[in-house]
Amino acid sequence: MSRLRTRTRPPVALALPALLAVAFLLMPLIGILVRTPWGDLGEHLGSPGVVEALKLSLLVSLWALGLSLVLGVPLAWLLARVEFKGKALVRSLVLLPMVLPPTVGGVALLLGFGRRGLLGPWLEDSFGITLPFHTSGAVVAATFVAMPFLVISLEGALGGLKQSYEETAASLGASPVRVFFTVTLPMVAPGLVAGAALTWARALGEFGATITFAGNLPGTTQTLPLQVYLLLQDQPEAATSVSLLLLAIAMAVLIALRGRWTGTPIDRGAVTTPRPAPEEAPAPAPASEPDEGPDAAGAAPAGSAQTGHWPLHATVTGFNRLTLAAEPGTTIAVVGENGAGKTTLLRALLGLTPRAHADLRLGDADVTALPPHKRQVAWVPQDGALFPHLSALANTAYGLRARSVPRADARREAQAWLDRLGVGHLAQRRPSQLSGGQAQRVALARALAARPRLLLLDEPLAALDQTTRAHVRHTLRTHLAGFGGVCLIVTHDPVEAVSLADRVLVLADGRALQDAPPAEVSRHPRSPWVARMLGRNAWPGIASADGLALAAGGRLVVAEALPEGDQALAIIAPEAVSVHRDRPGGSPRNVWRGTVREITAVGSRLRVLIASPDAPDLVAEITPDAAAELGLADGSEVWTSVKATEVTLVRL
Repeated sequence: MSRLRTRTRPPVALALPALLAVAFLLMPLIGILVRTPWGDLGEHLGSPGVVEALKLSLLVSLWALGLSLVLGVPLAWLLARVEFKGKALVRSLVLLPMVLPPTVGGVALLLGFGRRGLLGPWLEDSFGITLPFHTSGAVVAATFVAMPFLVISLEGALGGLKQSYEETAASLGASPVRVFFTVTLPMVAPGLVAGAALTWARALGEFGATITFAGNLPGTTQTLPLQVYLLLQDQPEAATSVSLLLLAIAMAVLIALRGRWTGTPIDRGAVTTPRPAPEEAPAPAPASEPDEGPDAAGAAPAGSAQTGHWPLHATVTGFNRLTLAAEPGTTIAVVGENGAGKTTLLRALLGLTPRAHADLRLGDADVTALPPHKRQVAWVPQDGALFPHLSALANTAYGLRARSVPRADARREAQAWLDRLGVGHLAQRRPSQLSGGQAQRVALARALAARPRLLLLDEPLAALDQTTRAHVRHTLRTHLAGFGGVCLIVTHDPVEAVSLADRVLVLADGRALQDAPPAEVSRHPRSPWVARMLGRNAWPGIASADGLALAAGGRLVVAEALPEGDQALAIIAPEAVSVHRDRPGGSPRNVWRGTVREITAVGSRLRVLIASPDAPDLVAEITPDAAAELGLADGSEVWTSVKATEVTLVRL
């Protein structure tokens, strides 16, 4: 069935000027097509002067493109990635040749690089280089007016590329240059190609700056546009034929680009290959991939094994203010509500954020002053940040290759890690061909294969279903048991915090609110958020003679009171909350009337959220049979009770 499209009829007040604009732009092109002497076209284009000018134009434009790539690509990266004073001025200088009259640009080049210009005499005396009225002068003029197209297009592509890809590559041991050539450039290739095509086309058609700076010397500086200018004086029909050639080249470039002026980064695999539905189905292997890039200078020796013990000691300042110490083999779960500083802490340990600074020691080595790629600190960001242009196998081998491990050995070890995490049969798939859970497991394998001394995982299992999560959790726990370094896991899952971690670090506003074993945090959480994450009711207040004066209003009676005036947190397990249709009698000291707001299933039991005007919201856990017997539904009026002995007070 064809999809119906809604057609919008534009108002005449807008449609008419738009049509006039199209006609205005189209008329000169039609004029060239109508006035072209088609019968003499071959003779005009094959004349010696035109052929010589065409060869020179191609030579000049290709040299201008090469010079633009050498100078413009680093400039685009600088503008997109580095903050510095005068950045707006530099960007204005890049755009200036696009708005400057070409003849003025030529005059400016003469005053800068001419024989009497600022640099001209020095270039001639020191190197014997004379740019004006020379082919090299035509190249300089074409580069001056064409390079902005490359810089603007590539800067737009770099601006649309998430930095997590480059940061992850750095954490795997890749130097900045390696990251640029193996991750950044491949991912912004559409922007680079678009900018290069526009740059070449603009250089091919350059006229004003060339004739002013380099002159109009046949065989030396007389390019095709200058040949058109010369032919207009004596052979206007031949000039029209040559103009048609330049028009055809320009249109071919624009049609090939198909509107991709900014060349935003794309996942090429997503365009060509649909994502398979079954997670277990193996994928056909695509053609073999190129190597992941040149070996990084100064990397660790090839074949270095992941052996040794690296205790962690870090003093973090800035937004995060804490001291962190852990023995080798320790796994720390980092928990806290949004904005508590969890990810900032990881990025500080990586050396990737100005918000916080970490004085970091791993084993006997102080890595504080080292750049991220030399710290041997690997991380898995929340989105995994798999490189879309590499297969799962090449992704996993990336960190090993960055440390100069031979390609065959790196891929063999990477395949072993993929097998351990249950995605070995997906080794040849691109990230776009993986489900969310599969991609997350590949990202985990990539980090573990990089032989880190400190492992940072930012919600590594969030994208996995329950069955897969249990399998990956088991594999991760097995690896961490023999890991000689320290692992920090940011998580919102209490099961992960309890089953994977030796300690739980609770953050609030960048500070360590609690750092204790999981059992201690479960029994005595010092944060309402953590208590709720663990499935408990948590009510803050001030200790009184017989219990707690709640911050939200009301009082809570407890069996074991704290010293009066202490800030405290009351912890009530959901299963300790009794739900009644009528006011209960007997021993309960804490009784409230409320209304059922929500009923959710948790395993074989039901959780009931009850709102009360006399106490904070309360979560009770009951059986489905009890709920049916009470006739509970959203909006039901009920009574709740909690025994004083079921309330635990934690001093804050």
